[in-house]
Amino acid sequence: MASAVQAKAETALANPAPLGLMGFGITTVLLNLWNAGAIPLDSPILTMGLFYGGVAQIIAGALEFRKGNTFGMTAFLSYGLFWESFAVIVLLKIMGLVSFTPSSSLAAYLFMWGVFTLLMFIGTLKLNGALMFVFGSLFILFFLLAAGNAWNNSSVTTFAGYEGIVCGLSAMYASIAQLLNEVYGRIVLPIFPIKP
Repeated sequence: MASAVQAKAETALANPAPLGLMGFGITTVLLNLWNAGAIPLDSPILTMGLFYGGVAQIIAGALEFRKGNTFGMTAFLSYGLFWESFAVIVLLKIMGLVSFTPSSSLAAYLFMWGVFTLLMFIGTLKLNGALMFVFGSLFILFFLLAAGNAWNNSSVTTFAGYEGIVCGLSAMYASIAQLLNEVYGRIVLPIFPIKP
């Protein structure tokens, strides 16, 4: 009897996706407010990138691993490490320790994240509409930011900022929808499941 209770307790794991999605969403909105020219790139954005966008998603990815969710693990660990790497890139540049040419290295960095995100988007086609929108808008964002940097075109980057705000808000929606639906035990906010 005790082993059955223990086994049930071990399998009743919390859903880490709302944490990971909210960490990604809020941080994405903040960074893209900067891309859109609305706020400066300063310590609140970098701190959010390191901790809520970075560490929180890494924790969510590790918990998805524990739950056996390969897609969630890959997504949250990858984007958590994206935020860590992006914040370090900016910090190293601010400290004058490294320099980079936006039209080459940063554009390539953003482009490769766009390729990864496009591949992850394919996985969402079997999940739900909310995640399809998050990943679909995210791969567009990465390609727009890569183009803006490659062409040194501030108009493209500004447009990308507005598109990125939409992407971040969609991740926040997906997060709170999952959380509220679980808390209330019914559909409070739809995530638009894919029908087989």
